[in-house]
Amino acid sequence: MRHQESFVPLADEELAATTGELELEDRQALRRVAGLSTELTDVTEVEYRQLRLERVVLVGVWTEGTVTDAENSLTELAALAETAGSQVLEGLIQRRTRPDPATYIGRGKVDDLGSVVLSTGADTVICDGELSPSQLRNLEQRTRVKVVDRTALILDIFAQHAKSKEGKAQVELAQLEYLLPRLRGWGESLSRQSGGSARVGGAGGGVGLRGPGETKLETDRRRIRTRIARLRREIKGMRSVRQTKRSRRTRNAVPAVAIAGYTNAGKSSLLNRLTGAGVLVEDALFATLDPTTRRAHAADGRVYTLSDTVGFVRHLPHQIVEAFRSTLEEVADADLVVHVVDGAHPDPEEQVRAVREVLSEVGADRLPELLVVNKTDAADEETLLRLKREWPDAVFVSARAGRGIDDLRAAIEARLPRPAVEVRAILPYDRGDLVARVHQRGEVLGSSHTGEGTVLHVRVDEALAAELAPYRLHEEWSPVNPR
Repeated sequence: MRHQESFVPLADEELAATTGELELEDRQALRRVAGLSTELTDVTEVEYRQLRLERVVLVGVWTEGTVTDAENSLTELAALAETAGSQVLEGLIQRRTRPDPATYIGRGKVDDLGSVVLSTGADTVICDGELSPSQLRNLEQRTRVKVVDRTALILDIFAQHAKSKEGKAQVELAQLEYLLPRLRGWGESLSRQSGGSARVGGAGGGVGLRGPGETKLETDRRRIRTRIARLRREIKGMRSVRQTKRSRRTRNAVPAVAIAGYTNAGKSSLLNRLTGAGVLVEDALFATLDPTTRRAHAADGRVYTLSDTVGFVRHLPHQIVEAFRSTLEEVADADLVVHVVDGAHPDPEEQVRAVREVLSEVGADRLPELLVVNKTDAADEETLLRLKREWPDAVFVSARAGRGIDDLRAAIEARLPRPAVEVRAILPYDRGDLVARVHQRGEVLGSSHTGEGTVLHVRVDEALAAELAPYRLHEEWSPVNPR
Protein backbone atom coordinates (compact mmCIF):
# COMPACT_ATOMS: atom_id res chain seq x y z
CA MET A 1 0.00 0.00 0.00
CA ARG A 2 1.43 3.31 -1.04
CA HIS A 3 2.24 5.64 1.82
CA GLN A 4 0.56 8.98 1.22
CA GLU A 5 2.53 11.81 2.71
CA SER A 6 0.50 14.57 4.32
CA PHE A 7 1.50 18.14 3.70
CA VAL A 8 0.16 21.65 4.16
CA PRO A 9 -0.21 23.80 1.04
CA LEU A 10 1.70 27.06 1.07
CA ALA A 11 -1.49 29.09 1.34
CA ASP A 12 -2.46 27.20 4.50
CA GLU A 13 1.02 27.71 5.96
CA GLU A 14 0.72 31.42 5.39
CA LEU A 15 -2.74 31.38 6.99
CA ALA A 16 -1.37 29.54 10.00
CA ALA A 17 1.38 32.14 10.35
CA THR A 18 -1.06 35.06 10.27
CA THR A 19 -3.29 33.57 12.96
CA GLY A 20 -0.58 32.38 15.32
CA GLU A 21 -1.82 28.81 14.85
CA LEU A 22 1.46 27.16 15.87
CA GLU A 23 1.54 29.05 19.14
CA LEU A 24 -2.13 28.27 19.70
CA GLU A 25 -1.49 24.53 19.24
CA ASP A 26 1.41 24.73 21.69
CA ARG A 27 -0.72 26.47 24.28
CA GLN A 28 -3.58 24.01 23.89
CA ALA A 29 -1.16 21.09 24.28
CA LEU A 30 -0.14 22.46 27.66
CA ARG A 31 -3.60 23.18 29.02
CA ARG A 32 -4.41 22.01 32.51
CA VAL A 33 -5.78 18.46 32.67
CA ALA A 34 -9.11 18.23 34.47
CA GLY A 35 -9.70 15.35 36.81
CA LEU A 36 -6.22 15.03 38.28
CA SER A 37 -6.01 14.84 42.05
CA THR A 38 -5.85 18.35 43.49
CA GLU A 39 -7.71 17.80 46.75
CA LEU A 40 -6.08 19.51 49.70
CA THR A 41 -5.92 18.24 53.25
CA ASP A 42 -5.52 21.80 54.52
CA VAL A 43 -6.71 24.62 52.28
CA THR A 44 -4.57 27.12 54.19
CA GLU A 45 -1.40 25.42 52.90
CA VAL A 46 -2.08 26.34 49.26
CA GLU A 47 0.61 28.41 47.61
CA TYR A 48 -0.72 31.56 45.98
CA ARG A 49 1.01 30.89 42.66
CA GLN A 50 -0.53 27.43 42.36
CA LEU A 51 -4.23 28.18 42.66
CA ARG A 52 -5.13 24.76 41.20
CA LEU A 53 -8.56 25.81 40.06
CA GLU A 54 -10.81 22.98 38.90
CA ARG A 55 -14.48 22.82 39.85
CA VAL A 56 -15.61 26.26 40.92
CA VAL A 57 -18.64 28.13 42.20
CA LEU A 58 -18.88 31.84 41.37
CA VAL A 59 -20.19 34.41 43.85
CA GLY A 60 -20.98 38.05 43.11
CA VAL A 61 -22.36 40.97 45.11
CA TRP A 62 -24.68 43.28 43.19
CA THR A 63 -24.36 46.76 44.68
CA GLU A 64 -25.37 49.07 41.81
CA GLY A 65 -26.75 49.09 38.29
CA THR A 66 -29.30 46.72 36.84
CA VAL A 67 -29.58 42.98 37.28
CA THR A 68 -28.36 42.67 33.67
CA ASP A 69 -25.14 44.46 34.62
CA ALA A 70 -24.65 42.06 37.53
CA GLU A 71 -25.28 39.02 35.32
CA ASN A 72 -22.87 40.34 32.65
CA SER A 73 -20.18 40.78 35.30
CA LEU A 74 -20.64 37.22 36.55
CA THR A 75 -20.66 35.91 32.96
CA GLU A 76 -17.32 37.62 32.42
CA LEU A 77 -16.02 36.07 35.66
CA ALA A 78 -17.07 32.66 34.32
CA ALA A 79 -15.10 33.31 31.11
CA LEU A 80 -12.08 34.30 33.20
CA ALA A 81 -12.40 31.12 35.28
CA GLU A 82 -12.63 28.94 32.16
CA THR A 83 -9.59 30.70 30.67
CA ALA A 84 -7.70 29.79 33.86
CA GLY A 85 -8.62 26.13 33.36
CA SER A 86 -11.66 25.82 35.61
CA GLN A 87 -15.03 24.15 35.21
CA VAL A 88 -17.80 26.49 36.36
CA LEU A 89 -20.54 24.62 38.23
CA GLU A 90 -22.74 27.37 39.64
CA GLY A 91 -23.06 31.16 39.79
CA LEU A 92 -24.66 33.07 42.67
CA ILE A 93 -25.47 36.79 42.99
CA GLN A 94 -26.53 38.59 46.15
CA ARG A 95 -28.15 42.05 46.23
CA ARG A 96 -26.51 44.25 48.87
CA THR A 97 -25.81 47.94 49.36
CA ARG A 98 -22.15 47.03 49.91
CA PRO A 99 -20.11 43.83 50.40
CA ASP A 100 -20.03 42.50 53.96
CA PRO A 101 -16.70 43.53 55.52
CA ALA A 102 -16.28 40.16 57.26
CA THR A 103 -17.50 37.56 54.76
CA TYR A 104 -18.21 39.51 51.51
CA ILE A 105 -21.71 38.01 51.11
CA GLY A 106 -23.02 38.19 54.68
CA ARG A 107 -22.87 35.62 57.45
CA GLY A 108 -26.25 34.04 56.72
CA LYS A 109 -25.52 33.58 53.02
CA VAL A 110 -22.18 31.89 53.74
CA ASP A 111 -24.09 28.83 54.97
CA ASP A 112 -26.11 28.80 51.74
CA LEU A 113 -22.84 29.03 49.78
CA GLY A 114 -21.43 26.12 51.80
CA SER A 115 -24.47 24.03 50.90
CA VAL A 116 -24.02 24.78 47.19
CA VAL A 117 -20.32 23.89 47.42
CA LEU A 118 -21.19 20.61 49.11
CA SER A 119 -23.97 19.68 46.68
CA THR A 120 -21.95 20.49 43.54
CA GLY A 121 -18.67 18.97 44.74
CA ALA A 122 -16.80 22.21 44.08
CA ASP A 123 -13.26 22.64 45.37
CA THR A 124 -12.94 26.41 44.83
CA VAL A 125 -15.07 29.52 45.31
CA ILE A 126 -14.31 32.56 43.14
CA CYS A 127 -15.64 35.94 44.28
CA ASP A 128 -16.38 38.71 41.79
CA GLY A 129 -14.41 41.37 43.65
CA GLU A 130 -11.16 41.95 45.52
CA LEU A 131 -11.32 40.39 49.00
CA SER A 132 -9.47 41.51 52.11
CA PRO A 133 -7.31 39.00 54.02
CA SER A 134 -9.97 38.64 56.72
CA GLN A 135 -12.71 38.00 54.13
CA LEU A 136 -10.56 35.33 52.51
CA ARG A 137 -9.81 33.66 55.84
CA ASN A 138 -13.43 33.76 57.06
CA LEU A 139 -14.85 32.36 53.83
CA GLU A 140 -12.30 29.54 53.71
CA GLN A 141 -12.97 28.59 57.32
CA ARG A 142 -16.76 28.53 56.74
CA THR A 143 -16.81 26.80 53.34
CA ARG A 144 -13.74 24.56 53.87
CA VAL A 145 -12.64 25.03 50.28
CA LYS A 146 -10.19 27.34 48.57
CA VAL A 147 -11.46 30.92 48.06
CA VAL A 148 -10.05 33.10 45.27
CA ASP A 149 -11.02 36.63 44.33
CA ARG A 150 -11.25 38.25 40.90
CA THR A 151 -7.83 39.89 41.19
CA ALA A 152 -6.05 36.63 42.01
CA LEU A 153 -7.84 34.94 39.12
CA ILE A 154 -6.70 37.57 36.61
CA LEU A 155 -3.15 37.42 37.94
CA ASP A 156 -3.19 33.63 37.52
CA ILE A 157 -4.26 34.00 33.88
CA PHE A 158 -1.53 36.56 33.28
CA ALA A 159 1.02 34.16 34.80
CA GLN A 160 -0.08 31.41 32.40
CA HIS A 161 0.03 33.59 29.28
CA ALA A 162 3.14 35.73 29.77
CA LYS A 163 5.90 34.68 27.35
CA SER A 164 8.59 37.35 27.22
CA LYS A 165 11.10 38.04 29.98
CA GLU A 166 9.53 41.46 30.56
CA GLY A 167 6.01 40.06 30.65
CA LYS A 168 6.94 37.36 33.17
CA ALA A 169 8.72 39.89 35.38
CA GLN A 170 5.72 42.25 35.27
CA VAL A 171 3.30 39.47 36.18
CA GLU A 172 5.45 38.22 39.04
CA LEU A 173 5.76 41.75 40.41
CA ALA A 174 1.98 42.17 40.31
CA GLN A 175 1.48 38.80 42.02
CA LEU A 176 3.90 39.56 44.85
CA GLU A 177 2.47 43.05 45.45
CA TYR A 178 -0.98 41.46 45.68
CA LEU A 179 0.25 38.71 48.00
CA LEU A 180 2.30 40.81 50.42
CA PRO A 181 -0.57 42.31 52.46
CA ARG A 182 -2.52 39.03 52.27
CA LEU A 183 0.01 36.58 53.69
CA ARG A 184 -1.97 36.27 56.91
CA GLY A 185 -5.13 35.70 54.88
CA TRP A 186 -3.88 32.32 53.66
CA GLY A 187 -4.10 30.73 57.08
CA GLU A 188 -2.65 30.53 60.54
CA SER A 189 0.03 28.08 59.40
CA LEU A 190 2.07 30.97 58.03
CA SER A 191 2.53 32.49 61.50
CA ARG A 192 4.14 29.48 63.12
CA GLN A 193 7.90 29.28 63.68
CA SER A 194 9.72 28.67 60.41
CA GLY A 195 11.75 25.53 60.42
CA GLY A 196 12.39 25.23 56.70
CA SER A 197 12.46 27.14 53.46
CA ALA A 198 9.74 29.63 52.63
CA ARG A 199 7.24 28.51 50.02
CA VAL A 200 6.44 31.89 48.50
CA GLY A 201 7.65 32.36 44.94
CA GLY A 202 9.52 29.05 45.02
CA ALA A 203 12.52 30.57 46.83
CA GLY A 204 14.51 28.39 49.22
CA GLY A 205 15.83 29.26 52.66
CA GLY A 206 19.43 29.85 53.63
CA VAL A 207 21.73 29.90 56.65
CA GLY A 208 21.94 33.28 58.37
CA LEU A 209 18.86 34.69 56.69
CA ARG A 210 16.54 34.45 59.71
CA GLY A 211 16.77 35.40 63.35
CA PRO A 212 16.32 32.72 66.01
CA GLY A 213 12.76 33.78 66.77
CA GLU A 214 11.64 34.90 63.32
CA THR A 215 8.27 33.54 62.25
CA LYS A 216 7.55 32.06 58.84
CA LEU A 217 5.26 35.00 58.12
CA GLU A 218 8.09 37.49 58.75
CA THR A 219 10.47 35.42 56.64
CA ASP A 220 8.00 35.30 53.76
CA ARG A 221 7.40 39.04 53.90
CA ARG A 222 11.11 39.80 53.86
CA ARG A 223 11.69 37.46 50.92
CA ILE A 224 8.81 39.03 48.99
CA ARG A 225 10.07 42.58 49.59
CA THR A 226 13.57 41.58 48.43
CA ARG A 227 12.17 39.96 45.30
CA ILE A 228 9.91 42.95 44.57
CA ALA A 229 12.89 45.32 44.76
CA ARG A 230 14.87 43.11 42.37
CA LEU A 231 11.97 42.85 39.90
CA ARG A 232 11.47 46.62 39.90
CA ARG A 233 15.15 47.10 39.02
CA GLU A 234 14.90 44.57 36.19
CA ILE A 235 11.73 46.11 34.79
CA LYS A 236 13.29 49.58 34.98
CA GLY A 237 16.18 48.33 32.83
CA MET A 238 13.78 46.78 30.32
CA ARG A 239 11.80 50.02 30.31
CA SER A 240 14.87 51.99 29.21
CA VAL A 241 15.33 49.58 26.28
CA ARG A 242 11.70 50.13 25.28
CA GLN A 243 12.15 53.90 25.54
CA THR A 244 15.25 53.71 23.34
CA LYS A 245 13.26 51.94 20.64
CA ARG A 246 10.48 54.52 20.91
CA SER A 247 12.93 57.42 20.72
CA ARG A 248 14.46 55.91 17.58
CA ARG A 249 11.05 55.80 15.94
CA THR A 250 10.39 59.37 17.09
CA ARG A 251 13.73 60.54 15.74
CA ASN A 252 12.91 59.00 12.37
CA ALA A 253 9.47 60.68 12.49
CA VAL A 254 7.65 57.34 12.19
CA PRO A 255 4.01 57.78 13.29
CA ALA A 256 2.89 55.26 15.93
CA VAL A 257 -0.59 53.72 16.11
CA ALA A 258 -1.57 51.75 19.23
CA ILE A 259 -4.36 49.16 19.12
CA ALA A 260 -6.11 49.13 22.50
CA GLY A 261 -9.34 47.62 23.71
CA TYR A 262 -11.15 45.15 25.90
CA THR A 263 -9.71 41.67 26.19
CA ASN A 264 -10.93 39.29 23.47
CA ALA A 265 -12.26 42.19 21.38
CA GLY A 266 -10.14 41.08 18.42
CA LYS A 267 -7.08 43.35 18.63
CA SER A 268 -4.61 40.68 17.56
CA SER A 269 -6.88 39.58 14.71
CA LEU A 270 -7.00 43.16 13.41
CA LEU A 271 -3.22 43.50 13.68
CA ASN A 272 -2.83 40.29 11.68
CA ARG A 273 -5.27 41.53 9.04
CA LEU A 274 -3.53 44.90 8.71
CA THR A 275 0.09 43.72 8.80
CA GLY A 276 0.22 39.91 8.59
CA ALA A 277 1.93 39.90 11.99
CA GLY A 278 1.14 36.26 12.84
CA VAL A 279 0.15 37.07 16.43
CA LEU A 280 -1.66 34.37 18.42
CA VAL A 281 -5.42 34.53 18.01
CA GLU A 282 -7.58 32.59 20.48
CA ASP A 283 -11.17 32.93 21.67
CA ALA A 284 -10.06 33.47 25.27
CA LEU A 285 -9.51 36.35 27.63
CA PHE A 286 -5.96 37.77 27.78
CA ALA A 287 -4.73 35.39 25.06
CA THR A 288 -1.83 37.74 24.27
CA LEU A 289 -0.02 39.86 26.86
CA ASP A 290 3.27 40.80 25.23
CA PRO A 291 2.98 43.85 22.96
CA THR A 292 3.72 43.35 19.27
CA THR A 293 4.83 46.19 16.99
CA ARG A 294 4.80 45.88 13.19
CA ARG A 295 5.51 48.27 10.32
CA ALA A 296 2.78 49.24 7.90
CA HIS A 297 2.72 51.34 4.74
CA ALA A 298 0.16 53.99 3.93
CA ALA A 299 -1.23 54.39 0.43
CA ASP A 300 1.02 57.43 -0.15
CA GLY A 301 4.12 55.43 0.80
CA ARG A 302 4.58 56.66 4.37
CA VAL A 303 5.70 54.16 6.98
CA TYR A 304 3.96 53.90 10.36
CA THR A 305 3.91 51.36 13.18
CA LEU A 306 0.99 49.40 14.60
CA SER A 307 1.31 48.09 18.18
CA ASP A 308 -0.94 45.51 19.82
CA THR A 309 -1.28 46.03 23.58
CA VAL A 310 -2.46 44.04 26.57
CA GLY A 311 -6.24 43.76 26.80
CA PHE A 312 -8.29 45.54 29.42
CA VAL A 313 -11.15 44.32 31.56
CA ARG A 314 -13.54 45.92 34.02
CA HIS A 315 -11.97 46.28 37.46
CA LEU A 316 -8.51 45.56 36.05
CA PRO A 317 -6.32 45.06 39.16
CA HIS A 318 -4.28 48.15 39.96
CA GLN A 319 -1.28 45.86 40.51
CA ILE A 320 -1.49 44.91 36.83
CA VAL A 321 -1.78 48.53 35.71
CA GLU A 322 1.28 49.49 37.76
CA ALA A 323 3.37 46.46 36.77
CA PHE A 324 2.49 46.85 33.07
CA ARG A 325 2.87 50.63 33.12
CA SER A 326 5.95 50.54 30.88
CA THR A 327 4.01 48.42 28.37
CA LEU A 328 0.91 50.62 28.57
CA GLU A 329 3.09 53.68 27.94
CA GLU A 330 3.32 52.39 24.36
CA VAL A 331 -0.26 53.62 24.11
CA ALA A 332 0.43 56.97 25.82
CA ASP A 333 3.29 57.74 23.39
CA ALA A 334 1.30 56.87 20.27
CA ASP A 335 0.00 59.36 17.73
CA LEU A 336 -3.34 57.56 17.41
CA VAL A 337 -5.25 55.03 19.53
CA VAL A 338 -7.32 52.48 17.62
CA HIS A 339 -9.89 51.50 20.25
CA VAL A 340 -11.34 48.08 19.38
CA VAL A 341 -14.79 47.19 20.72
CA ASP A 342 -16.48 43.77 20.62
CA GLY A 343 -19.74 44.44 18.75
CA ALA A 344 -21.10 41.03 19.75
CA HIS A 345 -20.60 41.63 23.48
CA PRO A 346 -23.78 42.03 25.59
CA ASP A 347 -22.61 45.45 26.84
CA PRO A 348 -20.12 47.12 24.44
CA GLU A 349 -20.70 50.54 26.03
CA GLU A 350 -19.37 49.22 29.35
CA GLN A 351 -16.32 47.87 27.51
CA VAL A 352 -15.58 51.33 26.13
CA ARG A 353 -15.98 52.92 29.56
CA ALA A 354 -13.64 50.40 31.22
CA VAL A 355 -10.94 50.84 28.56
CA ARG A 356 -11.09 54.63 28.68
CA GLU A 357 -10.78 54.49 32.46
CA VAL A 358 -7.48 52.58 32.20
CA LEU A 359 -6.23 54.79 29.35
CA SER A 360 -6.77 57.84 31.54
CA GLU A 361 -4.61 56.23 34.26
CA VAL A 362 -1.61 56.10 31.90
CA GLY A 363 -2.23 59.52 30.32
CA ALA A 364 -3.50 58.20 26.98
CA ASP A 365 -6.97 59.77 27.22
CA ARG A 366 -5.69 62.99 25.57
CA LEU A 367 -4.73 61.19 22.33
CA PRO A 368 -6.83 61.06 19.15
CA GLU A 369 -9.05 57.98 19.23
CA LEU A 370 -10.47 55.93 16.37
CA LEU A 371 -13.30 53.71 17.59
CA VAL A 372 -13.50 50.36 15.77
CA VAL A 373 -16.44 48.02 16.33
CA ASN A 374 -15.25 44.49 15.56
CA LYS A 375 -17.08 41.14 15.16
CA THR A 376 -19.91 42.65 13.12
CA ASP A 377 -20.44 39.20 11.58
CA ALA A 378 -21.48 37.86 15.01
CA ALA A 379 -23.48 40.89 16.22
CA ASP A 380 -27.21 41.28 15.65
CA GLU A 381 -28.50 44.05 13.41
CA GLU A 382 -30.37 45.85 16.18
CA THR A 383 -27.18 46.20 18.24
CA LEU A 384 -25.21 47.44 15.24
CA LEU A 385 -27.84 50.06 14.44
CA ARG A 386 -27.79 51.27 18.04
CA LEU A 387 -24.00 51.51 18.07
CA LYS A 388 -23.96 53.35 14.74
CA ARG A 389 -26.31 55.95 16.18
CA GLU A 390 -24.24 56.23 19.36
CA TRP A 391 -20.84 56.28 17.62
CA PRO A 392 -21.39 57.78 14.15
CA ASP A 393 -17.65 58.20 13.50
CA ALA A 394 -16.76 54.59 14.37
CA VAL A 395 -15.56 52.09 11.77
CA PHE A 396 -17.44 48.76 11.70
CA VAL A 397 -15.37 45.74 10.71
CA SER A 398 -15.08 41.97 10.98
CA ALA A 399 -11.47 40.86 11.33
CA ARG A 400 -12.56 37.25 10.99
CA ALA A 401 -14.44 37.74 7.73
CA GLY A 402 -12.19 40.52 6.43
CA ARG A 403 -15.05 43.00 6.05
CA GLY A 404 -14.35 46.70 6.47
CA ILE A 405 -10.54 46.28 6.67
CA ASP A 406 -9.93 48.63 3.74
CA ASP A 407 -12.16 51.27 5.35
CA LEU A 408 -10.26 50.84 8.62
CA ARG A 409 -6.90 51.19 6.91
CA ALA A 410 -8.07 54.35 5.13
CA ALA A 411 -9.43 55.79 8.40
CA ILE A 412 -6.11 55.14 10.17
CA GLU A 413 -4.11 56.75 7.38
CA ALA A 414 -6.41 59.79 7.32
CA ARG A 415 -5.74 60.34 11.03
CA LEU A 416 -1.96 59.95 10.90
CA PRO A 417 -0.11 63.18 11.77
CA ARG A 418 0.76 65.18 8.68
CA PRO A 419 4.37 66.35 8.26
CA ALA A 420 4.72 70.03 9.04
CA VAL A 421 6.93 71.46 6.23
CA GLU A 422 5.83 71.69 2.59
CA VAL A 423 8.74 71.52 0.15
CA ARG A 424 9.21 71.61 -3.63
CA ALA A 425 12.55 70.19 -4.70
CA ILE A 426 14.38 68.56 -7.58
CA LEU A 427 16.57 65.66 -6.55
CA PRO A 428 19.38 64.38 -8.79
CA TYR A 429 19.02 60.80 -9.90
CA ASP A 430 22.06 59.80 -7.84
CA ARG A 431 20.13 60.74 -4.67
CA GLY A 432 17.68 57.86 -4.83
CA ASP A 433 18.30 57.25 -1.13
CA LEU A 434 16.84 60.67 -0.31
CA VAL A 435 13.86 60.06 -2.59
CA ALA A 436 13.19 56.77 -0.76
CA ARG A 437 13.34 58.49 2.64
CA VAL A 438 10.92 61.16 1.45
CA HIS A 439 8.44 58.47 0.40
CA GLN A 440 8.83 56.62 3.73
CA ARG A 441 8.69 59.57 6.10
CA GLY A 442 6.83 62.24 4.14
CA GLU A 443 3.61 62.79 2.28
CA VAL A 444 4.12 63.01 -1.49
CA LEU A 445 1.72 65.54 -2.99
CA GLY A 446 3.12 65.31 -6.53
CA SER A 447 6.12 64.05 -8.47
CA SER A 448 7.54 64.13 -12.01
CA HIS A 449 10.77 63.35 -13.79
CA THR A 450 12.96 65.71 -15.84
CA GLY A 451 16.37 65.51 -17.37
CA GLU A 452 17.82 67.09 -14.25
CA GLY A 453 16.24 64.75 -11.71
CA THR A 454 13.04 63.90 -9.82
CA VAL A 455 10.76 66.84 -9.06
CA LEU A 456 8.90 66.39 -5.78
CA HIS A 457 6.16 68.33 -4.04
CA VAL A 458 6.05 66.88 -0.51
CA ARG A 459 5.24 67.44 3.13
CA VAL A 460 8.08 66.35 5.41
CA ASP A 461 9.30 66.80 8.97
CA GLU A 462 11.76 69.54 9.83
CA ALA A 463 14.80 67.25 9.87
CA LEU A 464 14.09 65.91 6.39
CA ALA A 465 13.25 69.42 5.14
CA ALA A 466 16.78 70.46 6.17
CA GLU A 467 18.23 67.64 4.05
CA LEU A 468 16.13 68.79 1.08
CA ALA A 469 17.14 72.44 1.48
CA PRO A 470 20.04 72.33 -1.07
CA TYR A 471 17.65 70.99 -3.70
CA ARG A 472 14.65 73.23 -3.08
CA LEU A 473 12.95 74.88 -6.02
CA HIS A 474 12.18 78.58 -6.14
CA GLU A 475 9.44 80.29 -8.07
CA GLU A 476 11.73 81.16 -10.98
CA TRP A 477 13.40 77.84 -11.56
CA SER A 478 15.52 76.82 -14.50
CA PRO A 479 16.51 73.17 -15.06
CA VAL A 480 20.02 73.51 -13.68
CA ASN A 481 21.53 71.03 -11.25
CA PRO A 482 21.24 72.80 -7.85
CA ARG A 483 24.43 71.26 -6.50
